[in-house]
Amino acid sequence: MNTSQQHYDAIIIGAGASGLMCAAQAGYRGKKVRVLDSAPKAGQKILISGGGRSNFTNRQVDPSHYLCSNPHFVKSALARYQPQDFIELVERHGIDYEERDHGQLFCTGSAKQLVEMLLTECDWAGVELSLEAEVCAVERSADGRFLVKTPQQNFSANALVVASGGLSIPKLSSAIGYRVAEQFGLRITPTSAGLVPFTLHVEDKQRLSPLSGLSLPVEIHAACGAAFKRDLLFTHRGLSGPAVLQISNYWQPGEPIWIDFSPEQPLAELLEQQTLLRPNQALKNALGQALPKRLAERICEGLASAEQPLSQLLKQDRSELQQRLHRFQIKPNATEGYRTAEVTRGGIDSDELSSKTFEAKRLPGLYFIGEVVDVTGWLGGYNFQWAWASGHACGAAL
Repeated sequence: MNTSQQHYDAIIIGAGASGLMCAAQAGYRGKKVRVLDSAPKAGQKILISGGGRSNFTNRQVDPSHYLCSNPHFVKSALARYQPQDFIELVERHGIDYEERDHGQLFCTGSAKQLVEMLLTECDWAGVELSLEAEVCAVERSADGRFLVKTPQQNFSANALVVASGGLSIPKLSSAIGYRVAEQFGLRITPTSAGLVPFTLHVEDKQRLSPLSGLSLPVEIHAACGAAFKRDLLFTHRGLSGPAVLQISNYWQPGEPIWIDFSPEQPLAELLEQQTLLRPNQALKNALGQALPKRLAERICEGLASAEQPLSQLLKQDRSELQQRLHRFQIKPNATEGYRTAEVTRGGIDSDELSSKTFEAKRLPGLYFIGEVVDVTGWLGGYNFQWAWASGHACGAAL
């Protein structure tokens, strides 16, 4: 090992979205900054996000789009660095983008352009970057400096920023951020996979397997009252699609979820409409006019009047149909876990940090930003906006 030691104003662990944003901001303020990352490339999660096009922010960002044990914690950073600020940065670098449903913004080219933009900003700001530099140990000296050890070299700094991300996508993630927090006595709220598909119990999986590959707009509800109108996708493992990923942030193991397969058209209206058009058609065929045929058949399965004309629909079947169509209950077995999760729920307890600077309240000079903190955004660019906002706020405070 090379035991030589270089001193910096700030060392940032993690060359991802929040780390690179923080580094550039601090560098522009004249700080001497070194970024360390164990990966061979910077911004690896940015590169694979959004199918390689990166959903880098959302037009409409509000604190209500985030989960945090302290809902007020996100307000300061989000207010000081808004989507338009990042959009202007993207435009200054000549990166083309497009707006999709629900205010989501994507690169029209490649997510590589975003990483190149961030690296260019860091270069202009005089930031030094070390890749394939795994952090082996962090120590704090009596004079308050941080010593960061890597196999290649040791570094010291007045400030240490942990921007190492969460546990989602294990091959690209690191637990170093949680280890540093534990080492210095910071509380960590329980972590779990977020924005992630559900797996089903064997009987439900068998019952719904004929629907695999089917996608449709639904309204999905969790036991806590959260609800989303987005598309649901039946898979061979369970349930996925934007609606499921959104509600997974609010789901707790053992709880059911409820699905409304026809959120825009009540059952009574649907039946009345179909009765006027074709009064002698069978119930399942009538439902098949408004829903995918395979789903209509599953919803009618076992009903006495499933094959009967609409005019002969039994009262008890109408009541059961109402439940199956608008409040279909299912209890997920689990989620697919960190392997396919887009984010990590939980993390460094927000009460341990300043909401303005992200400095640890009980340990001056130590900062945590981005996904490693107990802040989880909705699907749709919100987690990247949190990375930009928290990185910008921290960089401005170093």
